[in-house]
Amino acid sequence: MVKMAEIRNEEIVLLGLSRLHFNEELTGKISALLEEITDWDYFTRLASEHGIAALVYYNLQQLGLIAGIPPEKADILHSSLLLSITRNAFHLTGAEDIISLLNSEGIKSVLLKGLALETTVYGNKGLRQMTDVDLLISRNDYLRARKILMENGFDSNSLKSGLHKPIMAWTGKHLPSLMRNGLSADIHLELFPGRKNSLTSLMIDSARETMLERVKAFVPDPQLLFLYLVRHLYNHELNEESQLRLYADLVVLIEVHREEILNYELLRLAGEAGMSRILAWKLEPLRDLWGIDFPSWLNDFVSRWFNPESINRFVFFLKSPKGNPVTHPGRAYRKIISEIPGIHRKALFILGDIFPSISFMKERYNVKSTLKALMFYPLRFGKMLRLISR
Repeated sequence: MVKMAEIRNEEIVLLGLSRLHFNEELTGKISALLEEITDWDYFTRLASEHGIAALVYYNLQQLGLIAGIPPEKADILHSSLLLSITRNAFHLTGAEDIISLLNSEGIKSVLLKGLALETTVYGNKGLRQMTDVDLLISRNDYLRARKILMENGFDSNSLKSGLHKPIMAWTGKHLPSLMRNGLSADIHLELFPGRKNSLTSLMIDSARETMLERVKAFVPDPQLLFLYLVRHLYNHELNEESQLRLYADLVVLIEVHREEILNYELLRLAGEAGMSRILAWKLEPLRDLWGIDFPSWLNDFVSRWFNPESINRFVFFLKSPKGNPVTHPGRAYRKIISEIPGIHRKALFILGDIFPSISFMKERYNVKSTLKALMFYPLRFGKMLRLISR
């Protein structure tokens, strides 16, 4: 286990502020630790790297603790909140445009991640920083959805290879991003790939209606959203990156929807999706570091899947959320392949990675001529062999 002495005061305060609800004891601890902080540059930089600068400023202000940090650092955090409010308004407008277009074709879409959280549990105050719009639709609707969006001014990021086109709906986290006037939209089709399960369909069917500024939209059931965000966080950490923003999402969801999330159905759904151990690993820091109280049966579940490295990994990412070298690239790549259904689709995916399009090769290897791009294919082939075999 990690000793708290290994975590700097700046990091403990940021962790403590990664939530929305505070009791008197926690507020007092944060206030006392603020007086011990010596490296305010580190504090503000790390808040930004973790994607929580807006949330940190808001909470310090709400708790009456903003005077406890240097004015110039408070200004930086305040600017982050104002920027987040502006960006989120931009993303909300863009999402409403997309939803309206999809609704006109009878296509049901469900808000995911940033906007789903911002418009529900975060209270639409700019607290959940985001960079794009994420929507979930049925796989049966993806061709129509993609077509109508591209007919209305959206451009699609190009595929890595033409071999990926027939399997586009079965690979990756989402379809190639769609762009319009600075807005990036990611359309998701499957949130729990790998083991056969009904959770994605259930998330669409059980989604709850909510009113945005101009249109009605759907947001996921809190328990299913919680499970998806646990999986999303785990995938980030496979690629050696993790942010307090992603943990704050889980904490805030529990704060607002505790009874709906922390029940026996959570374990059943996690088992169906083949992610029981992943759930246990992510619940551990919520309990041990955020102090969220779990019922005894849930503590038993966490203990059953106990991983001595869970907290150590968390502390590593607390100090270094991004820019870390991927230690096991082969493992992450094999996981992607394992989650693609059908041997033929797996084969097309691998072949597409080995033989990307010429335009991709030119951009990837920073060359202009087709001949020079062709010369990099053997290098690509060798790299893919090493990646698959590692």
